[in-house]
Amino acid sequence: MIGKKYRKSMNRKIILAVGAHPDDLDFGCSGTVAKWVKEGATAYYLICTNGSKGSDDPKMTQKKLVKIRKMEQLAAAKVLGIKKVFFLSHEDGELENNLELKEKVTRIIRKVRPDIVFTTDPLMIYSKKRGYLNHPDHRACGQAVLDSIYPLSRDRLTFPNHEKEKLKPHKVKKVYLINFDEQDTFLDISSTIHLKIKALLLHKSQVSKEATERIKEWAKRVGKKKGYRFAEGFKKIILKN
Repeated sequence: MIGKKYRKSMNRKIILAVGAHPDDLDFGCSGTVAKWVKEGATAYYLICTNGSKGSDDPKMTQKKLVKIRKMEQLAAAKVLGIKKVFFLSHEDGELENNLELKEKVTRIIRKVRPDIVFTTDPLMIYSKKRGYLNHPDHRACGQAVLDSIYPLSRDRLTFPNHEKEKLKPHKVKKVYLINFDEQDTFLDISSTIHLKIKALLLHKSQVSKEATERIKEWAKRVGKKKGYRFAEGFKKIILKN
């Protein structure tokens, strides 16, 4: 009975997931997004950079890689049931949490009017456990999204040109921050783990079969915390302002 109520609650919900690079969201939240799409939600992706630096291949050029990564992200999004992918195409490695970026993110928020937003936790800087220093683009993206959610997209007099374009203020209800070390919310993706893995494998320029096996093991470990076969973990924010 609880499951039926939950499925019904996702009907007509709108989801916006915002990531710094192509493939970031497929690593971080694609299992949950795909599940909620199956339960009736409409989902959008917003990718902030062009992914032009993500290759060690000496024969690869930035121009070629940008095209490859865009096509990979579009193919992965199709598998997940994403309605549309927006690309801001900022230079990879140079993303800044400035007014230009926040205006663009706010514009998309006001355009698609999401109930729920996923993005990277800007406070996830360093993982001692994994020996991982978080990419500055991830941090800039996450902070810009939070700033755009509140107060920018809410306040009518922020970016008045939006009103001229009939983009009205909007209040996001929930935010899920992607953080691989610290989570307070665990969501069951047992029914969509196969879609998460399939989407990741479509990022052929970035993701190996071995990497997807590690992601699957991570999802299994996260799932054990709540008795799920596979799960994704987040920091959850409920907004009332």
